[in-house]
Amino acid sequence: MSPPDEARRSPDRTERERLVAVLRELSFERKKVILASGRESDFFIDCKQAALTAEGHALVGSLMFDALDALPACEAVAGVELGGCPLASAVSLVSYVRGRPLPALYVRKEVKDHGSRRLVEGDKALRPGLPVVILEDVVTTGGSTLKAVEKLRAVGAEVVGVVALVDRLEGGAEAIRAAGLPLVAICTRRDFISD
Repeated sequence: MSPPDEARRSPDRTERERLVAVLRELSFERKKVILASGRESDFFIDCKQAALTAEGHALVGSLMFDALDALPACEAVAGVELGGCPLASAVSLVSYVRGRPLPALYVRKEVKDHGSRRLVEGDKALRPGLPVVILEDVVTTGGSTLKAVEKLRAVGAEVVGVVALVDRLEGGAEAIRAAGLPLVAICTRRDFISD
């Protein structure tokens, strides 16, 4: 399913509308689930289902790259394992195409028990004080984001902000902001469920 030429050249508003449509079609489900935060919910947004399509990857990369303009300047983007990794790759690719190359970092939940034993993949791009923006698929409580902040700080990076694909509007954005980090959300729960 390739987008019409108009969608390829579209302004941000059209790209965002198309991303919401793809997320609704492939990622959003009304069902009872236990979230990573431990909370129970009556809906689930598995952003990977949309972000791992060719169109979704292009839309996510473009919109999240553009969202960086609302945050302090960064020199790398970091995705939290697993949902944030394709986001970081998509943004890194778009950044190169647009002439402002940003390396992607992948933040593991745990150190590998074999091989390189890295906590952060792409670590050759790291240097003390490297300004990094964390890219999240879904923010609920902000807990996984704040853990990733600590991991990046432990390897010398300076986290300067967060871009979320979806803010569930359940306190996560406020928790992240309370920790001193600005957050930009591309979509919110209201794009999928009316209050």
